Amino acid sequence: MKFEPDRSDAQTITGYGPGWITINAERLTHGVIIGAHGERYAWAERFEDLSEAHFARLAELDAEVVIFGSGARGRFVSPRWLKPLMARHIGMETMDTHAACRTYNILAGEGRKVYAALLLGA
Repeated sequence: MKFEPDRSDAQTITGYGPGWITINAERLTHGVIIGAHGERYAWAERFEDLSEAHFARLAELDAEVVIFGSGARGRFVSPRWLKPLMARHIGMETMDTHAACRTYNILAGEGRKVYAALLLGA
């Protein structure tokens, strides 16, 4: 699927498919954390690779909300892993990665302090 975004200064996801996304026309095939203002960090490759440390890292971001794309289907992590985010009053929404891409674009386009943590594997 290809997106035609409204004009925005935010970093946007311009397309996605099985195992890949494009950010401002750059194709990525690995897990990534992106922020609306151009931030980009390495992220886990598979759901099974995740640990509590991954979510502690998300809590260090200057975010009001994190969109977690859990892969091809929606999967939830242990609530214990979310404690660092809750302690900083950072919201987190979990959904499949394609839904996370769409949701991230909407929030980034609104100028929100949003990050997306995306798993691109199955």
